[in-house]
Amino acid sequence: MSRQITIDPITRLEGHGKIEIFLTEEGDVDNVYFQVPELRGFEKFCEGRPVEELPMIVTKICGVCPGCHHMASGKAVDAVFGLTPTPTARKIRELFYMAHFVHSHIAHFYALAAPDFVVGPTADPAERNVLGVIAKVGTEIGTEVLKQRRIAQEIQALLGGHQTHVVLNTPGGVKKGLTPEQRDDIVLKAKGFIDFSKFSIKIFEDVVLANRDYVDLILHGPYSLKIYSMGLVDENLKVNFYDGKVRVVDTDGKQHCLYGPTEYRDYVEERVEPWSYLKFPYLKKVGWKGFVEGNDSGVYQATPLSRLNAAEGMATPLAQAEYEKMYNILGGRPVHNTLAMHWARLIELLYSAEHCLELAEDPDITGKELRAPIQGIKGEGVGIVEAQRGTLTHHYWTDERGIVTKANIIVGTTNNNAAICMSLKKAAQGLITKGTKVTEGTLNMIEMAFRAYDPCFSCATHSLPGNMPMILNIRDKEGNLLDSVRRD
Repeated sequence: MSRQITIDPITRLEGHGKIEIFLTEEGDVDNVYFQVPELRGFEKFCEGRPVEELPMIVTKICGVCPGCHHMASGKAVDAVFGLTPTPTARKIRELFYMAHFVHSHIAHFYALAAPDFVVGPTADPAERNVLGVIAKVGTEIGTEVLKQRRIAQEIQALLGGHQTHVVLNTPGGVKKGLTPEQRDDIVLKAKGFIDFSKFSIKIFEDVVLANRDYVDLILHGPYSLKIYSMGLVDENLKVNFYDGKVRVVDTDGKQHCLYGPTEYRDYVEERVEPWSYLKFPYLKKVGWKGFVEGNDSGVYQATPLSRLNAAEGMATPLAQAEYEKMYNILGGRPVHNTLAMHWARLIELLYSAEHCLELAEDPDITGKELRAPIQGIKGEGVGIVEAQRGTLTHHYWTDERGIVTKANIIVGTTNNNAAICMSLKKAAQGLITKGTKVTEGTLNMIEMAFRAYDPCFSCATHSLPGNMPMILNIRDKEGNLLDSVRRD
């Protein structure tokens, strides 16, 4: 067996990445490197721009989660001007955001995750995709998946001007209101989201939880990581995607910290490693101890599962019932089984649908007070929301004219970078040992460890080491390495 195994490119994600697996002489896994060779560097693009333009500019970071950046940026801009959005504006923003969560969670579960569970982790790659899922569950269900995601996108386009190039937010509010007729239409669509979310959870129960092998893989496979959990919570410590405070709990579920947006630098520090463009955030008061587990390590997760771990429950009744069911089956909170992230994501899908309906039925949603008047400028602001992929922070500094002088963005995938590296190593060590015949299916099961995080590398690559490192590998037609030239 070769002493090095490369998975390049890894599949079913946003962006590009590769995995380098290094083996011992005996054939066991010695180390695993998760590398992201692309660089976006959006923080530098923001400098020199009027701060009120940033909510529109940052939507170009990623075509999958533009609404997350739009919302975090809008909140940061509010803070730069010292503004609090009107009740109607805040609810319109959150209504848009719930539709954004619905479309993204549907896409991840059915297109990116389900092929591993519905088709099978070691199935033929030609069948292990969304078309293979439809072939298994039926075209009628496949059509409904596309329909519900399209409807969620339509709501985003109605409220945001476009589902991807969003222009909803303005300092202290929103640019467009909602008519009673539009509200009534969204109410009907939100009820459809709830039915579809319940149906999706039923599929998970019938296909995954009813399969003893899958349950064993979740509970006893090489997919677990005991580290801190991070998530945004409301004043009742319930899961909230748009507003609240960031709560972090340790591996036993005890609160480590609870902080507001302006305090994030007191609790989160970012580390740079030379082999990745992704930074490695860690808990500042614990410290960086390397890629190790436990309460003595500063590594944490910011995922759908960690959000549920960090909260005391869900803020809507149907999602709360599913929250209780998941923790009862998995042995109580917190849960550290990586593949349970897919289950948590479906519970969040149901919460998003329920909250979408709550907001649409709120009388304030058709109010006419859409923005607070600008009085001056404070020159610094932080906005935090929960992106589908984890806690998202935008921090802007401006001059007295509101021109951006500096920006810092910590995205969900950046928060999870160290955890992804550790999850991949544990999966590889559990699946590849002395004498193992490494197949394509084996490598896909290693990929399943990162796929649970739903990573978005387009959003996350912000580390710029000063020049552009390059490694040129020269191989013969059999793939043997002849020479390697590098520029660091």
